[in-house]
Amino acid sequence: MIMDVTEIQKYLPHRYPFLMVDGILEIERLKRIVGVKSVSINEAHFQGHFPGQPVMPGVLIIESMAQTGGLLLLLEVPDRENKLLFFVAVDGARFRRPVVPGEQLRIEMNVLAWRGDFCKLEGKAMVDGQLAAEATLMCKMVDRDPAAPKAKDAK
Repeated sequence: MIMDVTEIQKYLPHRYPFLMVDGILEIERLKRIVGVKSVSINEAHFQGHFPGQPVMPGVLIIESMAQTGGLLLLLEVPDRENKLLFFVAVDGARFRRPVVPGEQLRIEMNVLAWRGDFCKLEGKAMVDGQLAAEATLMCKMVDRDPAAPKAKDAK
């Protein structure tokens, strides 16, 4: 593993309970990244999705793909602490098999286009070599809003 969760948190703004990537296995700058997400029954969404038959929500698989791809992009941004990546589109999302507690997602993201503050990535999430999900993700880099004015300054 070339980046663990502690190192990942130096680049991604996400934190528990919404950090959806646990480690990085491969990076090819500006081109591709491979990350992992260990799926645990202790994750809160399994309480209701679904009782007695826990399945990782597809939207969270997509989020793990986005965070992994976002990390690849943020590695190249010198003032990343002042930036956020927002979804602008998800195309061609397909879910091929359920992902359940105890499994590990291998997330492979490839840059299709990157122009200025816009990026398009294609990704796959695999479990034991089987395709679990795939999608094309588009994101836009934006400036973080400055801190909200304090109550006494709002007058």
